[in-house]
Amino acid sequence: MANDPEIGQDGVDEAVSDVVVETETEVVESEAVDAEDELIEEGEIAGDYLEQLLDVLDFDGDIDLDVEGDRAMVSIDGGDDLSKLVGRKGEVLDALQELTRLAVQQVTGERSRLMLDIAGWRAGRRTELSEIGVAAAKRVLESGEPESLAPMTPFERKIVHDAIAKIDGVSSESEGAEPSRRVVVLKD
Repeated sequence: MANDPEIGQDGVDEAVSDVVVETETEVVESEAVDAEDELIEEGEIAGDYLEQLLDVLDFDGDIDLDVEGDRAMVSIDGGDDLSKLVGRKGEVLDALQELTRLAVQQVTGERSRLMLDIAGWRAGRRTELSEIGVAAAKRVLESGEPESLAPMTPFERKIVHDAIAKIDGVSSESEGAEPSRRVVVLKD
């Protein structure tokens, strides 16, 4: 082909370039599929672990698996008295999430970032925290004075920061040390 007088060096370079671009695109698409497959596997491992745990604890519940962004999402719904698995302020839920992540890590050898929700508690908390952030942002816009919110976990602070970031004229930052770290809303 390189010796063919009708195909110059530019034609060869162009053909090689097209192959490289197609190969890079295929690799990126393949990596995205592989990453999603890994997250689905994480969810299935977590689901099996949680199913066994529910059996041992004699709790009923339906386990739902999903992938959102770069995380496996596992939820338990439909059982009676699942609030015991949520605990006060989600403390039991957080502990179960960590145990489930460790169970996944034991099988896969990789640290898991999966999110566990029980009886819609985390989803409800997300809505509540977004509303808290929006309300604080509106008060800061009106008064012009910074406002400190109650101490929150890193997960909770992120939700509040995300809600505030959608509002023009205000910004937020975290200050303090754990466990008293809090969001401060500021007028721009």
